[in-house]
Amino acid sequence: MKFMKLGTRPDTFFSNESVRSVCTEVATDLQILVGDCLYQLHKFPLLSKCLLLQALCAESGCGGNGGDVIELPGFPGGVEAFDACAKFCYGITVTVSARNLVPLRCAAAHLGMSEAADRGNLAAKLDAFLASCLLRRWKDALAVLNSTRHCAPLCEDIGLTSRCVDAVAALIASPAALPAHSSSASPWWAQDVAELGVDLFWRIMVAVKATGAVHEKTVGDALKAYARRWLPNVAKDGIVVGADQPFDGAGNGGDGGNASVKQIATRHRLLLEKIVSLIPAERDAVSCSFLLKLLKAANILSASATSRAELVRRVAWQLEEATVGDLLIPSLSCVSETLYDVDAVAAILDEFALRHAAAPPPPVALAVSPDDDDDSPARSGGHRRSRSAESVGFDGAARRSSSAAPVSPDALVRVGRLVDGFLIEVARDPNMPLDKLLAIAEAVPDTARPEHDGLYKVVDTYLKVHSEMSKSARKRLCRVINCRKLSDKACAHAAQNELLPLRVVVQVLFFEHARAAAMAGGAHAAAELPGSIRALLQSKSSGSDQEDDAADRVDEQRLRALAAGASPGDDWSVEGLRRAASKIATLRMKLEEDDDHDGGGGDDEEFARRQQAGLARSASLRFRAFCAIPAARPKRMLSKLWPLARGVTTERH
Repeated sequence: MKFMKLGTRPDTFFSNESVRSVCTEVATDLQILVGDCLYQLHKFPLLSKCLLLQALCAESGCGGNGGDVIELPGFPGGVEAFDACAKFCYGITVTVSARNLVPLRCAAAHLGMSEAADRGNLAAKLDAFLASCLLRRWKDALAVLNSTRHCAPLCEDIGLTSRCVDAVAALIASPAALPAHSSSASPWWAQDVAELGVDLFWRIMVAVKATGAVHEKTVGDALKAYARRWLPNVAKDGIVVGADQPFDGAGNGGDGGNASVKQIATRHRLLLEKIVSLIPAERDAVSCSFLLKLLKAANILSASATSRAELVRRVAWQLEEATVGDLLIPSLSCVSETLYDVDAVAAILDEFALRHAAAPPPPVALAVSPDDDDDSPARSGGHRRSRSAESVGFDGAARRSSSAAPVSPDALVRVGRLVDGFLIEVARDPNMPLDKLLAIAEAVPDTARPEHDGLYKVVDTYLKVHSEMSKSARKRLCRVINCRKLSDKACAHAAQNELLPLRVVVQVLFFEHARAAAMAGGAHAAAELPGSIRALLQSKSSGSDQEDDAADRVDEQRLRALAAGASPGDDWSVEGLRRAASKIATLRMKLEEDDDHDGGGGDDEEFARRQQAGLARSASLRFRAFCAIPAARPKRMLSKLWPLARGVTTERH
C-alpha cells in the first residue's frame, strides 16, 4: 500500500487527560473543542491555513488570552482527523495512506484548508496524491472508495466518491489491469467489489456497463457474486437468518444488530431491486436458475411489481434452461394455502407464450397437423390466463418485441417436460386447485409434448391425493391427456387404474389394441376381427336397462384384467358371450348419460368427431377391447373363438 509523508518536524503534541496541546515555549491562545477532546493551540499556524477557524474567531471575537472555546460539533473524521490537520499546520510529519486519506480530505474540506487560504495547502496535496498514486492501484482505489461510506454526504459534495467510482470502473475495463489468473469462475474483480455497500456497487456497475469494454456475461457473473455475498437466507415466516448488512453510511445506518426485522427486510429489498436493475440485456448474461432465485427472494421480501415483472420476463426468455427445483417458489400469499406459488409460474408461462407467439415462423420440423393445431391452447383460445399475469405491468407490444427470441423445437420439448415435472410436484399438494393445475398444464403448446406420459403421471398423482373429487371434475382433469401420445407402459398402467373415468379407460384400451394390431398386421389389422366378434359388436340387449353399477364395475375389472394379459377363462363360453353382449348396451347408455350430464359440450363433440369409424361407439369399443386376443396365447384363444363363431352363426339362422 502506497503512503505519503507531509511535514518534517517531529511530533510535539501531548495529552493530559481530555486536554491535548503542543509542547512549545509560546503560550497557547486558541481553544478548540472537538468531540470530548479540548485542544489548546496557537492561532497563527491554524488560522493561516483554515478559513473556517478564521471566520469563527472573527465571529466570537476571542482575544489573545484564548478564554473563549471554539466548538466544532460533528467534525468529519473525528478527533484523529482534526489532530492530523493540526499537525500539518505546525509542520509536523503526517503519514497519509489509502486508510486515512478520506477522513483527512473531508476534514480539510470542512476546515477550508484550500488554495484560497494558503498555497500548497492540505486539500491540494491530498488530491494530488490520490490522483497520481492511489487511484491507479486496484487495492488502494477500492480501500479509498470503501472508506467514503463513513462521510458519504461530504464525499459526494467534494466529488471524492465520483472520482473513486470512475477510477475503479476504468481499472475493471482496462486490459492492463487484468491479473494473470483468477481463483474462481467469477471475474477477477468480482469478489473485491462484492465487499462494497450496495450503493457503491450499483454505481460501479453502472459505470462499468457505460464503458462498453466489459462483456455482459462478466457483468452477470459479478452480480451473482454480489448476490451470494449479501442476499440472506429468509424463512417462510419472513425472519432473516444470519445476514450481514451491506448498508453503511448514506443514511442507511450500520446498526445491523439493533435494527428490527422489518428494517432489515427493507434494506435487502432495496439490494434486490438494485441487482435486478443491473441485469444486462443480453439473454445469457445470467442463468435462469439465478433469475428464479432472485424471483423467490423477491416474493419473500415483497419487492416492487416492476422488479418482479422484469424477473418474470427474463425467466420466460430462457425458461428451457430451468429445472423443476428452480420453479418450486414458496408461496407466501395470505389468500392461498398452496405450498408453492403457482401464480408466479403461470405468469412465467404467459410470458413464454408471448415469446413463442412473437418469434419468427418455426421451421418445417415444428409444423403441426390440423387436428393437433385445433387442440393447441394458443390457437383455440382455450388457454387460461392466471391472475398473476394481469399484474405484470408491461405493455404487451413492448414485451413481444423484447421477448421475441426464437424457440427451437428442442427448447420447446424441454419446456414441456419442465412443466410436467413441476405439475407432478404441485399435484401432491392437497390444497392445489384443479383450475390452476389445468391452467398451467394447458399453458404450453401441444407441440411441446411429443408424448403425454408426464401429463398422465400428473393426473394419476392428483387423483391419488384428491380422492374426493367428483365425477365431472375427474373428467375435466383427464381431458388434458391425449391417449394417442401415451407409451405402452403408460397405457398398461392406465388400463388398470381404477381412479380414471370409464371413458379414458376405453380410449386407452382401444389405442393400445390398435397400436398392437398395426404393429402385427399393418394399418388395417385392427378392423380385421373374426365375424363372430364383429356380429357381437353390433348386438344390443333389450334388458340391459336393468343392469346396475355393480355389474358395470365387474365388467370394467374384467376389461382391465384382460388388458393386462389375463386368461379369458370360462366366460368365453356361448352363454358367457351372450352375457357380455348384454353388457354392451349398458356401457353405451352409461357413456351417453355422461355426455348428457356434461351438456354435450364442445370437448365431447370434438371427441366424437376425432374418434370416427368406431371410436365414438364407446360401448362397442369397450367390448372390442374386452375381446382383444392376448399376444402371449393366440393359438389357445383362436381354438376357442372359431367353434364359438360357428355356434353363434348357427343359432342366429
